[in-house]
Amino acid sequence: MRNLNKIYQSDLKIALANSLQIEQLAGKSILVTGATGTIGSFLVDEFIEYNKLHQNKIEIFATSRSLKHLQNVFQEQPVELHFIEFNNQQPIKFNFQVDYIIHNAGNAYPSAFKQDPVGTIMGNTMGTYNLLQYARQNKIKRFLYVSSGEIYGQEADLTTGFNEDYTGHVEPLSSRSCYPNSKRMCETLCASFAEQYHLDIVVVRPCHTYGPRITGNDNRAHVQFLKAALQDTEITLKSQGKQLRSYCYVADCAAGIITALLKGQTNCAYNIANSSSVTTLKNLAETIAKLAGKKIEYCKLEQTRNDSPIQHQVLNAARLEELGWQGKYNLVLGLRHTLSIMQQQEELKENAREIKTASL
Repeated sequence: MRNLNKIYQSDLKIALANSLQIEQLAGKSILVTGATGTIGSFLVDEFIEYNKLHQNKIEIFATSRSLKHLQNVFQEQPVELHFIEFNNQQPIKFNFQVDYIIHNAGNAYPSAFKQDPVGTIMGNTMGTYNLLQYARQNKIKRFLYVSSGEIYGQEADLTTGFNEDYTGHVEPLSSRSCYPNSKRMCETLCASFAEQYHLDIVVVRPCHTYGPRITGNDNRAHVQFLKAALQDTEITLKSQGKQLRSYCYVADCAAGIITALLKGQTNCAYNIANSSSVTTLKNLAETIAKLAGKKIEYCKLEQTRNDSPIQHQVLNAARLEELGWQGKYNLVLGLRHTLSIMQQQEELKENAREIKTASL
C-alpha cells in the first residue's frame, strides 16, 4: 500500500518487531502468492519496510493474476520487488528460484463460494499442487501454506477455542463446503509432499483477518461493515449477529505467518488469532459503527444454503504464542487503525480524481 500514512508505517514497524527471527530472510528470496489481498499486500509491505531498514535485502516475488492490479497496489517498485503475473492453476514455469514460499492465494469470500464453488475448489487444490511441485523441483527451504480457521467446521464448542488437533465436521454435500474442504485437502497435500518428497512445510490457520487493503469482490460481513462505515450508508446487520468469532488485525496476522515460517515446526499447523479480539458479529458491527459515528440497520433475513453454517469459530493460538508471537492489537485498536488508513486512502483517491478533472 503506497502513500503510507503514519499509522500504517507504525503498524509495519510493530509487525517487524513481532515477526520473530525475520532476520533469517536477509539475503534470501521469498515468493508471496495472493500479494494484492488483505494479508498478502501487508506481507509484501512488511518485507519492503525491512529492506528500507537493512543493507542485506530480502528479494520479494509478489504474484497476482493481474499485473495491473500489482502495479495499482504497489505504486512504487523498489529494485528488490518483482511483480509476477500468473495463473497458479497452470503448471509453473518460473525462470527464477526462491528460498521460501508463502502461499496465500485463493478466493476467501462468500460470493465466490456461491457463484463458483467448482472454481474455488480447483483454484485452491490445483494452485497448491502446482506450487508444491515447483517447491519440490527447486528444493526450497520451506513452504508455508495459509489455510483457514474454517477447516474446523460447523460444530459448536462454546467453552473453549479450537486448538490445532480439533478436527470438527464439514458437510460434504453442501456446495458452501467448497472452501473449507478444499483448504483441508490442501493441508493434506502439504503433509503428503512432506512425507513423500521430504519437503519442509508449515501450515497457518488464520481466523477472520481484517485490515485496510480490501479487494473489490470481497463481501465478507466485516468487510461490508467497514465499507459502509466510510460511505454515506448505514451499517446493515443481516442476522441476529450471534455468531462468535476470533478476529485478528492484519499486522498481527502477518507477524504470525512470518514467525511460523521461521520458527514453526515442520509439518505442523498454527492457529493465528488474538485472544483479545473474540466477539459476536453483532458486537463487531456495533464497534465499527461507534468508531465511525454510524447507525446500524437491523435487517434479519432467512438463512440460505450458501450462508456459512458456522456459529462458533474461536481459535486457540497457544501453540503460536509458545514460539514467542503475541497479538499486539485488540479489536478496537485494530479497527480504529483500519478505518483511519482506509479513510486516508479514500481522500487520496478523491484528490487524484479532482486533479484529473481540473486538468481536462
